[in-house]
Amino acid sequence: MSILKYAAVAFCLVSTPALADDLVALSTTATSITGDISFDDFEIVFENGKKLVFDELIADNFIVNGKKVPASVYSVKGTANPKLLNGNRLCGTSPVTYLASWLDDDVTMIAVFETQDAPQSDEDMCALYTYVYP
Repeated sequence: MSILKYAAVAFCLVSTPALADDLVALSTTATSITGDISFDDFEIVFENGKKLVFDELIADNFIVNGKKVPASVYSVKGTANPKLLNGNRLCGTSPVTYLASWLDDDVTMIAVFETQDAPQSDEDMCALYTYVYP
């Protein structure tokens, strides 16, 4: 095998990093607090450049309005509660502890939590933000 063929095989075996999804704020809440976002399995970056870094993915499903849906539930690293657009914060004065994301048709839903225990459903969310792909 030539060196070029080895290089091509090696290139194919190297995993590429996950690219963030760029999402446009849809709800009034998202428009006025977060603005547009970039979101991936490692962090969420808000329009003003502030971010929440995820510690780990803790669940792949979630209860929304009493129905189990495919979702990503993340624990948030540290005690982040960034100031976003117009000095707003995601929920209030407490640090954000968890974030859940799921699709509802073509709309990305993001629920934010300030709870000590990992959320199982949307019941304890402190805020809900909605986004769409551009």
